[in-house]
Amino acid sequence: MTDQFVGEIRMNAFGFAPKGWAQCNGQLLTIQQNTALFALIGTSYGGDGIRTFGLPDLRGRTPVDSTIGTPPPGLSPYVNGESGGSETVTLLSGQLPPHTHPVNVLGSAGDKPSAPNHVLAGVPTTATTALYATPSPAVPLASTTVLPIGGNQPHDNMQPFLTVNFCIALTGYFPSRN
Repeated sequence: MTDQFVGEIRMNAFGFAPKGWAQCNGQLLTIQQNTALFALIGTSYGGDGIRTFGLPDLRGRTPVDSTIGTPPPGLSPYVNGESGGSETVTLLSGQLPPHTHPVNVLGSAGDKPSAPNHVLAGVPTTATTALYATPSPAVPLASTTVLPIGGNQPHDNMQPFLTVNFCIALTGYFPSRN
């Protein structure tokens, strides 16, 4: 991993940081021993800014580009060091769009002659009993026949992923601005 800029982040498939690099695991470094990197990232990722500063922590995170200036329509502004998101979410009924579950049936009899009090979805007692049959006892469908589901339990919120090692350059060329 050569010809890097100080502060450059690269991915690798091996589980360690090579010489002149550090893993992006949120560790604190001393400013005195890493003045060039501190000059570039400051305390965006932690530290007290007097003796220490933090490295980005990309463990279990997806990098997102920081916003310079006004973001395009539909995109949120993000600044270096900002984190967010969650591996699991709980979807509540108030977050679902309003909807109904209508049942459409004919007002006339089904495939057999109908008598009073025959209801849709009666449980047949024999294979020859029609769907529109008199249940014992006859019970009309309730308005709450479609029951709530879900139970407000968290569910997985992660996109497909592949784990790699993120490292940040501690040494290299100091980047100049345009």
